[in-house]
Amino acid sequence: MGSVHTDQTTFTAVELQQLHHQDLTNQRVERAQWVLKSPEPPGPWQQLLHSIKANVFPQRKKYSAVSFFKSLFPILSWGRNYKTSKFKNDLMAGLTLASLSIPQSIGYANLAKLDPQYGLYTSIVPPLVYSLMGSSRELAIGPVAVVSMLLSSLLQKIEDPIVNPVAYTNLAFTVTLFAGIFQAAFGIFRLGFIVDFLSHAAIVGFMAGAAIVIGLQQLKGLLGISKFTTNTDVVSVLESVFKSIIHEPWYPLNIVLGCAFLIFLLIARFIGKKNKNLFWLPAIAPLISVVLSTLIVYFTKADRHGVKIVKHIKEGINPSSAHQLQLTGPHVGQAAKAGLISAIIALAEAVAVGRSFASIKGYHLDGNKEMIAMGCMNIAGSLTSCYVATGSFSRTAVNFSAGCQTAVSNIVMALTVIVSLELLTRLLYFTPTAILASIILSALPGLIDINEACHIWKVDKLDFLACIGAFLGVLFASVEIGLLAAVSISFAKILINSLRPGIEELGRLPRSDIFCNMSQYPMAIKTPSILIIGINSSLLCFANANSVRERVMKWVTKEEDETEEKAQGRNIQHVILDMSNVLSVDTSGILALEEIQKKLLSHGIELAVANPRWQVIHRLKLAKLVEKIGEQRIFLTVSEAVDACLINSKGAGVSSC
Repeated sequence: MGSVHTDQTTFTAVELQQLHHQDLTNQRVERAQWVLKSPEPPGPWQQLLHSIKANVFPQRKKYSAVSFFKSLFPILSWGRNYKTSKFKNDLMAGLTLASLSIPQSIGYANLAKLDPQYGLYTSIVPPLVYSLMGSSRELAIGPVAVVSMLLSSLLQKIEDPIVNPVAYTNLAFTVTLFAGIFQAAFGIFRLGFIVDFLSHAAIVGFMAGAAIVIGLQQLKGLLGISKFTTNTDVVSVLESVFKSIIHEPWYPLNIVLGCAFLIFLLIARFIGKKNKNLFWLPAIAPLISVVLSTLIVYFTKADRHGVKIVKHIKEGINPSSAHQLQLTGPHVGQAAKAGLISAIIALAEAVAVGRSFASIKGYHLDGNKEMIAMGCMNIAGSLTSCYVATGSFSRTAVNFSAGCQTAVSNIVMALTVIVSLELLTRLLYFTPTAILASIILSALPGLIDINEACHIWKVDKLDFLACIGAFLGVLFASVEIGLLAAVSISFAKILINSLRPGIEELGRLPRSDIFCNMSQYPMAIKTPSILIIGINSSLLCFANANSVRERVMKWVTKEEDETEEKAQGRNIQHVILDMSNVLSVDTSGILALEEIQKKLLSHGIELAVANPRWQVIHRLKLAKLVEKIGEQRIFLTVSEAVDACLINSKGAGVSSC
């Protein structure tokens, strides 16, 4: 047997091995003390206050008045470096945007059951306010189809737009005020996660369902029907259409005119997609349709033969509507509810559109600042005869393709709409409503994303369930039911994952100290006499504690057939719980761990805990569970726990386990 000489001492190989084991044990004990002696984590009230401070006052820098206003109004920052070359691009983009926005705004106002001028008003004040406060360079602001349909479906349950149009309009302004207040509050208090309750899959389904409902509602304009249902579900709409066709006179000239220009609009859209240089064609096609159809009706006197026309559009810029807001009375609560729903839907659409184009241009869009900008523009809009505005995907795409550089394109568009309101409203008297219906119909294909729905199905079946739930809810019930179905399914998904967390057996990867799920990594090696179980749940709480306890004990007692077959010949002496994924534990979770420890001891098996997180180890110490398990059985890593248990099993060296 060899020996090693030092200056004063001679060690044999066995003694060196013992010293090495002792050194490793001491290191392991020291690292375990890091876990056990960690400082006390902040309490729930401290965490809450810290979260509020971090959200409301995210930076502790000294704010001057100038920096505050630059943060609130981004135009003060980028406006200093604004050049003539950028203005040329923004001017062309703004004019192109206006050519699309004017006919669409009239159509969307009609969809919202409001007079045409209110759609044009909504394309003035909100875009101007957003251009001062918004951080997106491409986002085009104005009325959109989904929010217009949402408003009409919510408000018609409170006021009838035909019987009492004044009260209905006042209610629309009030809902817009509440929507703006909610949006601004979400941004100020950094509550953007509320919008995230509408998952991407839910939005895809909701938009598709809304697009079909909106399309079916346009049959009223295409067929020239006078009486139409106020319900939005597909059954009621189709029933109303068939009854009107059978029992009431309808005029085929409306559908001929509408379908002819719808074909023209779709062809223009197809050409614009195929040839990027002709992006302006689908943008200007709606305005061309309005001009041509108006001239056709005027010169042929088609309005005398049953063609429905827009008739009078009030000229002049936005009048004040502050005196029309209904902040008292029986409908305030319902208006606030409608405002909250509208705020969430409008934000979800605008933030999604803004971020998608910001990523293309390579800059970051601050969601909270966007919410504040959206809120302020809708609050200002509610005081100036506007209804809920948001970012439009179709108009933003046109704005982007037209080469916009900054939000000045929104200013150019708003000024163009002002000129139109002052000078051109009389020329729109003979515009057929069938054309407005065809303009809305031509914009709907962009809301139905079949490819994305198929992608969701492939990736996550539960997400697809939320998608189809929102789609069917909007289609066959109502907008609220569709949203409720989507949110409920999303919460159910979270609940299912919480109630049935992943419990997996871990094994060591060859030639490493890494322990992984053996089902995912079949090459992982089991450790003799040791069962390593990983708990894949951020919370070990009342909702899943019993499930975790039962499943852990099944692994140990071989009650599951597969586990029993695999465990034959393995004399389990130690069970190691890898708690690296568990962020917090409540009293139910602690009781479950106590029961696991007692049952294991009754089977002659010792329990060890690896990598408990900060809150977890703190609560285990408070519950005195660390004393019951033993401080020497708490480890920083799974690898150290395994090494210690192996030493204990073999009886070699000084045991730490």
